[in-house]
Amino acid sequence: MDEGLERLSFLVGEALLTRKLMLACAESCTGGWVAEAVTATAGSSQWFERGFVTYSNAAKLEMLGVRAETLRQHGAVSEAVVAEMATGALRHSHAQVALAISGIAGPTGGSPDKPVGTVSFAWVLRGETPTTDTVRFSGDRQTVRRLSVLHALQGLLQRLGEASPNILASC
Repeated sequence: MDEGLERLSFLVGEALLTRKLMLACAESCTGGWVAEAVTATAGSSQWFERGFVTYSNAAKLEMLGVRAETLRQHGAVSEAVVAEMATGALRHSHAQVALAISGIAGPTGGSPDKPVGTVSFAWVLRGETPTTDTVRFSGDRQTVRRLSVLHALQGLLQRLGEASPNILASC
């Protein structure tokens, strides 16, 4: 695992441990990369509860309870869908905090409205309203996916009130 991901995972773990919170993640375009990054951190079983890889729309519906109407109206890569993915991850886990990612990593699949590199994110603490963000990353498929994992973990730290090293700036 690269140094930036190691550092962010460690900081996420410290923040979650301090607050006695467990994390669940719902991933689409990253295919479980967030889960891989956090479970590479020693001791993560104390703060990582589970991950959902919901690459297809059917998986989003069945595993996380994303509404078919939300998918139809907004598309899988949207803040509305990732908000439902994150709340679904909480609903189907014992975690108190969740993050979700859905995007177009490329090299195909983009459109004028949602070009390749467009990725939507959501973060939510149990009992709160999800916060969302959509970013357009440049680069090949691997780069978009890696930057998405970094952004998701940095966003989680920020939402937990922690200072986060801006690893994305050096990418």
